Amino acid sequence: MLKRISHTFIHVLDQDEALDFYVGKLGMVVHTDADLGVMRFLTVNLPDQPEVELVLMLPGPPAYDEATAAEIRELVAKGAAGGGVIFQTDDCHGTYERLRAAGVQFTQEPTERFYGTDCALRDPFGNAIRITQPPSGAIVVPSARELQAQP
Repeated sequence: MLKRISHTFIHVLDQDEALDFYVGKLGMVVHTDADLGVMRFLTVNLPDQPEVELVLMLPGPPAYDEATAAEIRELVAKGAAGGGVIFQTDDCHGTYERLRAAGVQFTQEPTERFYGTDCALRDPFGNAIRITQPPSGAIVVPSARELQAQP
C-alpha cells in the first residue's frame, strides 16, 4: 500500500542556479547533494517538511538518452516542460512582498480565489510555482458555470 510522497522532480538547466533560487530566495534547505558518478542527485525541502524532497534534476543520463534530454532542455527553456510546485503559506501577501524584495519576479500578484489567496511565479528555468494561502473557513467549490463566468 502506498503511504506518502517522498520525492517529486522538476527539471532545471543548472543545479547551482537552482540552489541559489530554491535555497537562497525561497528559503528551502539542501537535503541531499550527492555525486553519483553518472549524475548529481540534488534535493531540497522546506525546513519544516524534511520528509518531502524536491529533486532538482538535470535532463540527461541516466534517466534520459541524449536526444530526449535535448528535447526536455528545449521545453524547459521555453517554460513548457510541465513541471511545477505549489507551496502553502499562512500569509500570501507577506510572502509575496518578502520574495519580491529578494528579487523574485512574479507572473501574478496575490489574488483572492475560492480556495484561498494565491500568487504565481516561475523559477529561473520556467517551472511554474504557486504560493497559496488557504481560506480561514471551508472551501466551497463553485460550479463549472460559476467558474467560467469569473473574469
